[in-house]
Amino acid sequence: MDKRTEHLTIGALAASADVGVETIRFYQRKGLLAEPDRPSGGVRRYGVDDAARVRFIKSSQRLGFSLEEVAALLVLEDGTHCQEARGLAQDKLADVRDKLRNLRRIERALKGLIDRCGKHRGNICCPIIAALQKGQNP
Repeated sequence: MDKRTEHLTIGALAASADVGVETIRFYQRKGLLAEPDRPSGGVRRYGVDDAARVRFIKSSQRLGFSLEEVAALLVLEDGTHCQEARGLAQDKLADVRDKLRNLRRIERALKGLIDRCGKHRGNICCPIIAALQKGQNP
């Protein structure tokens, strides 16, 4: 194994995981990534497992998992808890589907307001502004 990747500085760790140094520090503050001991007068060093963990966290976040959910997944990362991981993924899928339904409703509401505005003539108040002032959705 390449020895250079077994003793990464925080900057090298961040670069290898395609994140910023502040992201590494943030994950440490959240308890998602351990902060290695600093040798006397030295610089903290990270290993390839740390880089893999950061990539795991980022991959989970790209799928929409919150940091709390990522923490739950990290407990399962040894690969022997497939049913638990499946349950977390099913919950996330249900959440995504709820959000999609809500986004479609918002899309319809905005389209309706835009259509009404396009048909608007004269000195009547803008239908978009009027609906928003009244707290209405079409």
